[in-house]
Amino acid sequence: MNPQPSNPSMERRVLDNLSTAILLFDREFNLLFINSAAEMLFGVSARKMVGNHAAELLYCSSGIVRNNLNRSLETGQPFTEREHQLELQEGREITVDCTVIPLRSGQYVSEFLVEIQQVDRQLRITREEQILSRNQASRALVKGLAHEIKNPLGGLRGAAQLLERELPDQSLTEYTQIIIEEADRLQNLVDTMLGPNRIPEMKAVNVHQVMERVCSLVQAESGPNLNVIKNYDPSIPDLNGDMDQLIQAFLNIVRNGVRAAGPYGVVGITSRVLRQFTIGNIRHRLVISIEICDNGPGIPPELQERVFFPLVSGSNGMGLGLSISQTLINRHQGLIEFTSKPGETVFRVLLPLEQVDG
Repeated sequence: MNPQPSNPSMERRVLDNLSTAILLFDREFNLLFINSAAEMLFGVSARKMVGNHAAELLYCSSGIVRNNLNRSLETGQPFTEREHQLELQEGREITVDCTVIPLRSGQYVSEFLVEIQQVDRQLRITREEQILSRNQASRALVKGLAHEIKNPLGGLRGAAQLLERELPDQSLTEYTQIIIEEADRLQNLVDTMLGPNRIPEMKAVNVHQVMERVCSLVQAESGPNLNVIKNYDPSIPDLNGDMDQLIQAFLNIVRNGVRAAGPYGVVGITSRVLRQFTIGNIRHRLVISIEICDNGPGIPPELQERVFFPLVSGSNGMGLGLSISQTLINRHQGLIEFTSKPGETVFRVLLPLEQVDG
């Protein structure tokens, strides 16, 4: 017989004030108790959940949670799974750290305590910080290389011009012109890699006007077969930004989506407002989220870690465009992130409605 807690109401208050979801199961893996954090995580009240089997609550296609419960029953040892994908009943998928702790009554395991901590937010913040730091590092590297390349290019071009003036036969200027034109081409390439060098001119900008301009440009390029589905939130207020630079940033992303989707593909654009949202390590009261989705083949896994690096290109035409877009959005204290799988690639642009000084 299990010992009764000396103060059940106090233990209940402690459990209900934890931010970690706590579930208690019996030996048959039927739910006995959940705390308030677990109710919030699953979006279901304790009254509807208590009595259900663990397989119905902790569903995962790999069966890891169920296997760990069985292992704990057999061995009496706790198990922890890190960054596990947990599928909730309504189809929502979250990333959690899940610990199974067997509780003993004498020599036998009588109950199981399951501790679930959602780590999506921490993983997202870490990933965003990595994107920002990588972009800063790549931009610094490109600037350093550009400086080293531009100096000899200028000397090469100048020497070709001087040589051209001294040539005895004007027919030989064809070769000096090749040198000059190739030097200019390399100069333009370096300038493109560096991205726009104009300081943003900040003023009130309606992000939907930006997206409509981008859509009209892409539609003109792609023809009538392009199918763009728009789902705007009309309540989104103006943000403080440079309209031209925002158009360039979004145009690069949408163009990539159109190329990936193909001539008869579908590109979706969705706008929403996120409240109390963190970008990198800065928390903002209101953030605009613009999602650009295409139904193309997806970004190859080997490129996904490097899509924002300069000169990284895939079959859908990525190259300098995404690197420049990330830089332009960073100038607005925002960030571009993405998810990609065959049949669905989503680029999400996050822009704070109020910007932090410094």
